[in-house]
Amino acid sequence: MSRVLVPIAGGFEEIEAVSIIDVLRRADVEVLVASLDDKSAVKGANGITIVCDMDIKDVDAETLDMIILPGGWDGTYALADDENVQRILKDMDAKGKNIAAICAAPFALHKAGVLKQNYTCYPSVEEQIRLDGYQGDKAMVVEDSNVMTSRGPGTAICFALAIVKKLKGEETYKMIRAGVLANFCEEVV
Repeated sequence: MSRVLVPIAGGFEEIEAVSIIDVLRRADVEVLVASLDDKSAVKGANGITIVCDMDIKDVDAETLDMIILPGGWDGTYALADDENVQRILKDMDAKGKNIAAICAAPFALHKAGVLKQNYTCYPSVEEQIRLDGYQGDKAMVVEDSNVMTSRGPGTAICFALAIVKKLKGEETYKMIRAGVLANFCEEVV
C-alpha cells in the first residue's frame, strides 16, 4: 500500500486538503495527516477544522512514498518555514521520491530547493517563486521529474486523481475518476 504525508498548518486551504485526503483514501492509499505544532486539530483558512493523525516531528520520511502540500497562504508560509517539512522535502527529493504541491504551496517547494523547472501554482504566486518555467493555466496539473504541481481549489480533485494515477496506476485512476464524476479532469502536462 502506498503511504503519503499531507502536512497541514493553520490557514491551509480546506478544499485542497480534503480533496487530496478523500480521493487518495478512496484509492486505498494510506494518508497520514500531520500538524506542525503539537495540535491534533488545525483550523483552515475558512474556519474548517481538521483532526490530524500525528505531529510532523514524528514523521519518518523513510516510510513515505510521497509528500503532498495543500495551499492557502498562511498554511503555505508555515510549511515553508517549518524545519521538519523542509527537511522531509529535501530528504525525499534526494531519494527521488514523489513530491506534490497545489495552489500557493509550490512556494514551500521552492524554498526547500526541490521545485523543478516546470510547475504551476495559484495565479500570482509565481511572482514569489520565479517566472521561468511557470506553466500558468496550460494544464490543471504539471509534472516535472518527481514533482507534481497544481493551480488551486478548482483543480484539487484533478490533482488528487493525477496522484492516484501515479501511485496506483491507470485502472484505479479510471475507477476513482468515474466514481467521483470527474471525467472533466485532463491529462497531466
